[in-house]
Amino acid sequence: MSAVEIVPYDERWPSEFEAIAAHLRQGLGELALRIDHIGSTSVPGLPAKDIIDIQITVAALDERLISAMTVLGYPLREGFDRDDPPPGAPALEGDWKKMLFHAPPEERRMNIHARVQGRPNQRFALLFRDYLRSHPQVAVSYAALKRLLAEHLADTDVYPDVKEPAVHLIYLAAEAWAAATGWQPEG
Repeated sequence: MSAVEIVPYDERWPSEFEAIAAHLRQGLGELALRIDHIGSTSVPGLPAKDIIDIQITVAALDERLISAMTVLGYPLREGFDRDDPPPGAPALEGDWKKMLFHAPPEERRMNIHARVQGRPNQRFALLFRDYLRSHPQVAVSYAALKRLLAEHLADTDVYPDVKEPAVHLIYLAAEAWAAATGWQPEG
């Protein structure tokens, strides 16, 4: 059995996200400028790891956020304080900083990414999701890659690193699509 398990799309993922997001909205109040379902579980039909990825858009990554998330039961994951920028992406100091929180062991698996409004990494997550939703043939190819990696990689820490160049290629195509269509994040 693979250390990384890719499962078929689950129709319950959107409603599971909505329940988590409602809890977060209630607990974070004005700290959360928006809460979005991101990652593979947010793309209808896309197989994924059974981990709900959530992006909380905030005005600042600060102690107020850490405190509020801790009170809600979502501890900060140390060592995950930035995203890797794709080639050619804006890379000013701070552009790719984030905070990553996870749920307590008794809750379903999730990653909660907090990113600052208007920063490239906040936009990246939404653009990547919307591009895959709008380009099902790319999503099918991405799913095939994820399955192959899951079958052949025993180390779960290596999986995201090996997958990252493909994510960057999709990002580059998504940026061209965004420029051609005038794409902007909803909400």
